[in-house]
Amino acid sequence: MAEQARGAASPARYGFTDDRAEAQLRAAGWWTDTGPAPECLDVLSALSRSADPDLALRELERIRESDPEGWTSLAAALRDDPNLRGRLISVLGTSSALADFLVGSPGEWKRLAHDKCTDTDCYADELLTAVRTEPGSEATLTGTPAEQALRAGYRGLLLEIAAADLGHTVEQRLDRPPYTEVTGQLTALAEAALIAGLAVARTEHKAHEAEDARLAVIAMGKCGGRELNYVSDVDVIFVGEGDLQLVTRLASAMMRVVGNSCFEVDAALRPEGKAGALVRTLDGHTAYYKKWARTWEYQALLKARPVAGDKELGRQYVEMVDSMVWAAAERENFVADVQQMRRRVEKHVPSELAERELKLGRGGLRDVEFAVQLLQLVHGRADPELRSPSTMDALDALGAGGYVGRADAAELEVSYEFLRTVEHRLQLRRLRRTHLFPDASETAELRVLARAIGIKPERGRSAGDVLLAEFRRHGQRIRRLHEKLFYRPLLQSVASVPMEALRLTTKQAARRLAALGYAAPDGALQHIRALTSGVSRRASIQHALLPVILDLLADTPDPDGGLLAYRKVSEALAETPWYLRVLRDEGAVVERLAFMLGTSKLVPDLLVRAPEVLQLLGDPTRLAGRDPAEVAKSLRATVRRQPGLNAAVAAARSLRRHELLRVASADLLGLMDVRRVCEALSSIWVAVLQGALAAALRKKNAETGDSPLAKIAVIGMGRLGGAELGYGSDADVLFVCEANEGVPDSDGIRFASSVAETVSQALGQPSADPPLHVDSDLRPEGRGGPLVRTLESYRAYYARWSELWEAQALLRARFIAGDDELGARFIAMIDEIRYPDGGLDAAQVREVRRMKARVQAERIPRGTDHTLNTKLGRGGLADVEWTVQLEQLRHARELPALRTTSTPDALSALTEAGLMDAADADSLSEAWLLATRVRNAVMLVRGKAVDQVPGSGRDLAAVARVLGQAEDDDPGEFLDFYRKVTRRAHTVVERVFFED
Repeated sequence: MAEQARGAASPARYGFTDDRAEAQLRAAGWWTDTGPAPECLDVLSALSRSADPDLALRELERIRESDPEGWTSLAAALRDDPNLRGRLISVLGTSSALADFLVGSPGEWKRLAHDKCTDTDCYADELLTAVRTEPGSEATLTGTPAEQALRAGYRGLLLEIAAADLGHTVEQRLDRPPYTEVTGQLTALAEAALIAGLAVARTEHKAHEAEDARLAVIAMGKCGGRELNYVSDVDVIFVGEGDLQLVTRLASAMMRVVGNSCFEVDAALRPEGKAGALVRTLDGHTAYYKKWARTWEYQALLKARPVAGDKELGRQYVEMVDSMVWAAAERENFVADVQQMRRRVEKHVPSELAERELKLGRGGLRDVEFAVQLLQLVHGRADPELRSPSTMDALDALGAGGYVGRADAAELEVSYEFLRTVEHRLQLRRLRRTHLFPDASETAELRVLARAIGIKPERGRSAGDVLLAEFRRHGQRIRRLHEKLFYRPLLQSVASVPMEALRLTTKQAARRLAALGYAAPDGALQHIRALTSGVSRRASIQHALLPVILDLLADTPDPDGGLLAYRKVSEALAETPWYLRVLRDEGAVVERLAFMLGTSKLVPDLLVRAPEVLQLLGDPTRLAGRDPAEVAKSLRATVRRQPGLNAAVAAARSLRRHELLRVASADLLGLMDVRRVCEALSSIWVAVLQGALAAALRKKNAETGDSPLAKIAVIGMGRLGGAELGYGSDADVLFVCEANEGVPDSDGIRFASSVAETVSQALGQPSADPPLHVDSDLRPEGRGGPLVRTLESYRAYYARWSELWEAQALLRARFIAGDDELGARFIAMIDEIRYPDGGLDAAQVREVRRMKARVQAERIPRGTDHTLNTKLGRGGLADVEWTVQLEQLRHARELPALRTTSTPDALSALTEAGLMDAADADSLSEAWLLATRVRNAVMLVRGKAVDQVPGSGRDLAAVARVLGQAEDDDPGEFLDFYRKVTRRAHTVVERVFFED
């Protein structure tokens, strides 16, 4: 029992592992033979909560031994004053270097006993007082005495900052100061040291009375941004006027005094670096930056801030560089230069340390700083709110202004603060400049570091393990967001917009719009004002996006129409939370959207009703790579789940709209060839018919309460049958039925007709989308014949009454919906009709030729250029299709390879069979594919189906661009190309189709 009691009262209970701990505690009067002294429990508890209890106790022992007389009052204060207790013990358990200062400076611990531990307003006065020869005098100590006095004053104030920063980890009643407050205090202390160092330098060089020796000290880097570490070089630039030799001596002396006392003063960021003059005049700086400065120097100047010396000269310097800094983004390759510089810095980190390097490694502090500075320099030209030298303030402004997503900005701030806190605790240990996170194997170091930060064990994991996991998580987050923001394609586009173009509401902007090619710049400015008016976040993001979008639209065939479309889309999607975020964060999306809006009238109309497709624009694989069969399967499954016919048709329309827009977007962007486009459009049309037919059958069965009276099959004809639909094509179909067993044919036909009418009417309802017109005019007897026939009725009709044109139409028939078995029997039956035994005799061939001539003469619109009609014009779709179909009618019976509904496939089969010269087939195929592409392009450009190629104007330019013509090429060249291809094909048609 006695041993158990002693174990319970062991120093190990308070986190001590050193064998000397009990002796040290006894010597301090905090431990007795029976265990902890009751009046000292608060002290022991505070020691147990420190980062390293053994270190804290050991340093207290050193203080006791070095100042026995002062120990009594310190021990009493530790017992009675929780503020002092928390601050002092937290420092001693974290920083051996500050403990050394306390040991060597008896009584300095009293700094920590005040209600407010540190006051930045007094830093400069305190350090100046420390180096003065006497109160009220401008004269200071010089040489080593001055350096020693400055060092002692600096360390004392640094102790106050560290104690205020760390105290909450030991004493919960102490508040944790914000990270920015700590860095602000460290920066204020550095500024005070520079001021005191300059005062010493003036005394050493007797320059107090030298009116012609003006020197301004400009802080750069972290000091300029008010975000210094505990141990940092302080980057400065010196600006002088008057006696430059004296001013240079003053700068050198200040660097020596401060460097020997407090921290290294680094002037390497000055013009020409270490090889350049230490001090330059304001005019000298101006001339250098205008002529010789490189991109990284402008980036560094973003944080320039006067901190010591001649205030007016410092103000003039910052005013001078300010205009240059915020114009730097317009330099050629500016964004690429900044990105390349970050990659160079990263390469210099040894690979074995890259994952532990807090500052320069992947996911380190520089990732955040480079990303923030690049965004500032690009967007800050037009938004003064972004012009802060502080990384955290700039992040806040970027998030508030919409340049960075709120969540992204918040995550970066949290992760940046975490890494900076880790860096601070590492540096406090020995007051050495370090940025290297402990190795995972250094468990003791990780434990102490975690406790210094305030991290506790959780869920069976030690504090060190939790810290390591947090370090990795924050590093991965920073790297992900860095790559998202720093390499954002939109940055280069914004940077390339001239400064004056960013001021969108001025008269200069109207002139620029006119110069860019906007036909109605006043109207464009109205759209701009509508999009950017107000102070909402949405308006801020639009203000950042519009300069880029205006430039991108200027490169499209119709900038004015594109801007109007952009306004309509933006207003329609104003409440869609991700819309502007996608445009801001995905440069490729902006570029592609601008091209589509300035080229197509169909896309904007679809986009406002299917906005989700916008998110696919940044991923060409997802945009163009979907398998039509998978799309059709998904549509059928969705439609099948709907509760009724109307809901099923609405779902089918919605999914078709999505697919139309996806395919149209991929088509416009050149990501899908014409055959894939036609296949995808045909597949989605077939799926819509399948879903609508199934829904109509369910509705009919629900109304009658009986099982279906007949089987129904839908046969695709024309372009639907050939899987060659365009954006505006109707669905040519035949409806076939067969009464179920025991049901009279009349009842079966009535049932099937009702279902077919229901499908046609439901799909044919007016809509803003391209129409869903089901056309059954190719049925026997045309519009005058019954909508639905039985299989046997079709067989009888074709055997007795059908004409040659009907056999020709059946060449493209294929089963697409309904009963599989009935559809297969119909296809087998019509094979006898469309692939006639023995082919065609001479009279039948002449009849086909007469039919084609009559159709071409009667149906092509009068007054139009026949050479530019994609369907019936010279070398157009009809020319090629009639030629192919004539050969199929003549030879498909003996050549099964010709039994295809696809025109290009039939051409290939004719070549392989030796029935057509390969060069002729190539000419026909090229013309057919070109006419199909042009027909689709006209629909995309005009938003309505037209068979005529535009002869001039913006529509022609847009069609030419869709087909791949360069922006600067003459659209007339495209017309010449179209005529050449179709003329060559027509020559083949004249020879192959019309010659015996």
